[in-house]
Amino acid sequence: MKNTIQNKALITGGLGFFGSALVQRLQASGVICRIFDISENQEDLGSVECIRGDVCDYDAIKRACAGVDVIYHNIAEVPLAKNISEFNRVNIDGTKNMLEAALACGVKKIVYTSSSAVFGVPANNPVDESVVPTPGEAYGAAKYEGELLCNEYIKAGLDITIVRPRTIIGHGRLGIFQVLFEWIREGRNVPVLGDGSNIYQFVHSDDLADACILAGELAGSSTFNCGAEEFGSMRGVLESLCEHASTGSKVVSVPMGIATFGMNITSKLGLSPLGPYHSLMYGRSMYFDISKAKSELGWTPIYSNTEMFKQAYDWYLQNRNVLNENLGSKSPHRSPVKQGILGVVKWII
Repeated sequence: MKNTIQNKALITGGLGFFGSALVQRLQASGVICRIFDISENQEDLGSVECIRGDVCDYDAIKRACAGVDVIYHNIAEVPLAKNISEFNRVNIDGTKNMLEAALACGVKKIVYTSSSAVFGVPANNPVDESVVPTPGEAYGAAKYEGELLCNEYIKAGLDITIVRPRTIIGHGRLGIFQVLFEWIREGRNVPVLGDGSNIYQFVHSDDLADACILAGELAGSSTFNCGAEEFGSMRGVLESLCEHASTGSKVVSVPMGIATFGMNITSKLGLSPLGPYHSLMYGRSMYFDISKAKSELGWTPIYSNTEMFKQAYDWYLQNRNVLNENLGSKSPHRSPVKQGILGVVKWII
């Protein structure tokens, strides 16, 4: 039943990659938006109110929660950080702060953006909402702890919907994807682990924003898994992107065991931007059953894996020069990354 009135929404992490996409979609639907973010980046926010602060500062997040109807909680320390203490501080303690503040302020609805990382490597695909999460690394474990906190606060009276997205991509998504796009721009070969036949689902930021907005309008707590409706193998999506780019890049196979070992070692030594989640999942299948989100939210994703990769790559080409002048000035998913040892690997494969 859709009866939650969204006159004013708080978007935590609203200056991040997905948060900013969500703000745009909410504004387009006539919702007054307030952002809470730690970033010092100067954005052209127009009429959007921005409260800068740390989600672990209870007084700051409580000020942000006051007077809003719905909270979209997107603040998270992401896998690129590779910092377990920050995963716990931000993704667990920060989420608890937000929930406590929302309860104190009488917020009507919360949408918690979780992650498919809560499932680690699933025993079977597709993964639906009945599957019990079993995270395989620290980031996924922290996001799952956030879900468990949500369940505790539901019992305390909050109306919370959990949205679990597959890997998010879209125009403006950089981070580790920037490495891929730069390699293809240069005509370098792109590796897949094994034969690349693993089925891997992504979700476009705009599609996910629409799902979250629909979740924000839905009365009653629930959980939804969200991903593209059209998707295929990792090799397939990368070959399609290489063909689209027409730079001479090709997809090449590398042995999964050796590659995974190398990814883990170089990550621990600080030589690579890749984190444990990347080595865990890049060569394995992972995709959601999205039938619950479609039937109960009335949500239909528009973008296929192939379409979202092409769009993101084209956006990167158009904005590359400006982006590289502002290395690291925004959130991890909105910033180019230093390739580290990957800058050497691209000459080898």
